[in-house]
Amino acid sequence: MSSAIAKKYVNALMKGCTNDELVEISNELSTLSHLFSLDKFNNIVLSPHVSKHAKAEFVVSLLTLKNVKLTNFVKLLNNNDRLKLIPSIADELKYQLALKNNKFVGTISTSFAMNERQIKLLEDNFSKKFGASISLKNSVNAYPGIKVELDDLGIEVRFSLERLKAQMSEHILKAI
Repeated sequence: MSSAIAKKYVNALMKGCTNDELVEISNELSTLSHLFSLDKFNNIVLSPHVSKHAKAEFVVSLLTLKNVKLTNFVKLLNNNDRLKLIPSIADELKYQLALKNNKFVGTISTSFAMNERQIKLLEDNFSKKFGASISLKNSVNAYPGIKVELDDLGIEVRFSLERLKAQMSEHILKAI
């Protein structure tokens, strides 16, 4: 339900702001959403003992961008007791901006570090395939192969070394 409410707020932002303002607001909301992982921040913002005015002033004081629309947006969220939706709104706004600008970010999970040329080659191929600007970041972990995830597009491509070995063994056995 919170995502449905967040979408309504994001739609209002999308209609009332320019693209540059949306990018700035998205960055600010992302910064604020990270603060929700701090207990002290949650104690202040979500406390029923702190006045609404004090909450609004506190959150606005944390903004580095002094944009009237963003300030009013935060005050509106506060007046409707929706400050806790800021992380959902930040995620939804980031997603809507990606759709609007046709720019998406994904991750490449591998057990080794990829060089810039390899990453660029994958970015170019995925960009061409999906008709969008794709940027990828390499995440080194224990995955035995290569996995490319584009969450905003709902795409996941996997190449497993174990599966390749099994298919090669099967092919060799068939040839014999």
